[in-house]
Amino acid sequence: MNLREILMGMDVHKLIEDFNLALCRAGARRQLLTEVEGYALSAYELIRPNAERVVYVSSGMHGDEPAGPLALLELIDEGILNEQVSWVICPVINPTGLAANCRDNFQGLDLNRDYFKKESKEITAHASWLDGLNVDFAISLHEDWESTGFYFYEINQTEDRPQRYERMVRAISPIMPMEKELVIDDHVVRERGWIYHENKPDEPKLWPEAIYLAMQGCPLSFTFETPSSLPLSKRVEAHKEAVRSALRMPL
Repeated sequence: MNLREILMGMDVHKLIEDFNLALCRAGARRQLLTEVEGYALSAYELIRPNAERVVYVSSGMHGDEPAGPLALLELIDEGILNEQVSWVICPVINPTGLAANCRDNFQGLDLNRDYFKKESKEITAHASWLDGLNVDFAISLHEDWESTGFYFYEINQTEDRPQRYERMVRAISPIMPMEKELVIDDHVVRERGWIYHENKPDEPKLWPEAIYLAMQGCPLSFTFETPSSLPLSKRVEAHKEAVRSALRMPL
């Protein structure tokens, strides 16, 4: 699926099938988590016995944020699934939202606030699958309609390594600026575009995916956010470079 097709309207069935073909071609095993309004919600596992770590990647959580799934699909097609890593991937978490170009799912639920209550079919199934994983590093791809630059959340339960931020800035700066605001979504940044988030939710019963992963024992996660105001091609490029940069970082 190319950017022109996306701009004309996303064919989510085709997007799901493109992911299935690309991931199965790479050797991943597909697991159907559930079906929602005729759309398959699938996860993929590519486990290697001698892998250095297990990396989890997700996209498509919010339906009005297309750059994440597009970037992930391009990365897979370009061979990002290297043999030193085991991979677990959920590429299209909110298919009904993507089909409607809407943040929420077809019920009007923000799936990225549902990991405590589990009111949606999507997150009930997704969280159950996550419960069986042992993830070393998680990456989630998102977008923000209010930002003007790139930023990311880091939840870190291991060693604090500020050099990770420095590497991210070097990777992203040729593509777009880091977000200039010093407070993002009520979070005071540690550095421009870097939210160093504690291991607890902002609202006690509105857990996002990253908090759920941390509660399940994931030691380190990044949530990448690109600004929806910039061209889609730039946002896709930034996500791709952010993922590449993150994977080169020592844990």
